[in-house]
Amino acid sequence: MGSIITRTNCPCCGSNAIVKVLACKDYTVSNQIFDIWECNDCTIRFTQDIPDQDSIDRYYKSENYISHSDTEKGLVNKLYKIARNYTLNWKMNLVKRTMGKRMQAGSLLDIGCGTGAFFHKAVVSGWSVTGLEPDEGARKICKDKYDLQAEPPGKLFELNSEHYDAVTLWHVLEHVHQLHEYMTQVKRVLKHEGVALIALPNYTSSDAGHYANYWAAYDVPRHLYHFAPPAMSKLAEQHGMRVESVIPMWLDAFYISLLSEGYQNGKGKLGAAVLNGLRSNVKALKNKMECSSLVYIIRHKN
Repeated sequence: MGSIITRTNCPCCGSNAIVKVLACKDYTVSNQIFDIWECNDCTIRFTQDIPDQDSIDRYYKSENYISHSDTEKGLVNKLYKIARNYTLNWKMNLVKRTMGKRMQAGSLLDIGCGTGAFFHKAVVSGWSVTGLEPDEGARKICKDKYDLQAEPPGKLFELNSEHYDAVTLWHVLEHVHQLHEYMTQVKRVLKHEGVALIALPNYTSSDAGHYANYWAAYDVPRHLYHFAPPAMSKLAEQHGMRVESVIPMWLDAFYISLLSEGYQNGKGKLGAAVLNGLRSNVKALKNKMECSSLVYIIRHKN
């Protein structure tokens, strides 16, 4: 049996100005209720009383958890797979754009590569790629499906310094117990002129406000932290990096809204999800910092 982690300080900035803001249910595995707290200083939210790193694995054991199972069962997962095919190209093009004309392929570290979809996309695009993934089952799918060997996450601490042109974490950082340790390693392994791309849900989005405690991107207890743009900027600064720009992920509002409809109403109402996703995106057109998910483009500060 592992331990439960109860925080008395903010996991991002260390402040003790933290307050409970929500109680959310784990709809994927356990049906347990978890409280979400917020830091009044840096704005990060975090799930309280989480299982520690040694005992959280059971909360990922569901074939509905697509990043580990690669399942196509159900409408939500089928739509996710369709959208993912488009998103893989978008992600790869985004990496290339951030690198600029000087480099269209190089060395890439994909942290939390799941079943290997982006890992594979980067390899066939000409990149030299290292993939890291904590889930043994997902690593097996990666090997069986793409013949690519993902490494356990501990490998991160053994990689050569200043080795990678790009480091990607696609909806991964919110899962990592060792938040500051990982950020330290991201900076260490990244070349000085390199770029880190960190995709995260955004709890200040319109769809998050609409669904409140039913918002699927809270995904307790698997999501340990819940970011808003000021918190990501604060975290990057603490580690000698800076957020250079922020890129909206427009499709996420629809996928998250469909899941949220299922949590709120007992079934995923496609029409309502599309409408709420569209409303969220229209609002984010005026302020991209309110998009449902954001990719933070991060570089060395100096």
